[in-house]
Amino acid sequence: MKRITLSDQLSFSNIIQGFWRLGSWNYTPQKVAENIRECLDMGITTFDTAEIYDDTACESLLGEAFATDPSLRGRIELVSKTGIYKQEIDGSPFVYYNTRYDRIMESCKAALKRLHTDHLDLYLIHREDACIDFEQTARALTDLKKDGLILEAGVSNFDPMKFDCLQQAMGGTLVTNQIEWNPVCFEHVNSGMIDYLTLHRIHPMIWSPLAGGRLFTSSEEVCTKAMAKIRAIAERHQTQPDVIVYAWLMHHPVGAMPICGSRNPERAKLAVQAAEIELEHYEWYEIYSASGQQVIR
Repeated sequence: MKRITLSDQLSFSNIIQGFWRLGSWNYTPQKVAENIRECLDMGITTFDTAEIYDDTACESLLGEAFATDPSLRGRIELVSKTGIYKQEIDGSPFVYYNTRYDRIMESCKAALKRLHTDHLDLYLIHREDACIDFEQTARALTDLKKDGLILEAGVSNFDPMKFDCLQQAMGGTLVTNQIEWNPVCFEHVNSGMIDYLTLHRIHPMIWSPLAGGRLFTSSEEVCTKAMAKIRAIAERHQTQPDVIVYAWLMHHPVGAMPICGSRNPERAKLAVQAAEIELEHYEWYEIYSASGQQVIR
């Protein structure tokens, strides 16, 4: 599988396995380890999780999987995220963002314990924090790198302004922005985020590349219109619609790294197959405009 270079010391597999829904899979640690090995057999070496996923349970289950097979950790790139917190206030759970220095440091060290590892290959600030102190957040991420607890740092779901502010505070060392992008979601295309990343040769990780399955199941007009075109293009290439969506994302010069969140290895295989598809440039624009959300003027 093609490798995507994020920095001089870190590269990822073009397709990433995501564990957002791992808590609902009802997997044992042994089954999680088996899933990782199946991904490795396909060339997928990069795995994504987060502190907030199932209230830290996903990190813990991954750590238990590494404990059952200690050889796995050295064969993969491991990504986690921080910044979203759930706290009980007046008897009710309250979710908020916290990217202050002490919180980031504490979160990372706790994640490493749960994951049974001594470092993360990539650590992301999970969401835009409306109360972010860019210098303080940058200092935490920089100190984690100096201490060897993380190899590289990045963000997730940031708009161009917040990304640029933190990037300046980090001295230009952020290596990615993990964003939502698919044939019915153009937030980061329209905000200029994709253009910014393309200009600076920063490769984004893409979550929900299939719109969380909505492309295939929803009766919303934007989904049905997009899927009609995707299926027509899939027929031209004699492949599956999933493959075309992944190929569409990877056609863009930004060098996107889609995250496959399925527990079914066959779904991951379809994502891997997308690397073999050579879309025509006009086909990219057919999908771009199919939902009616984007207009070719």
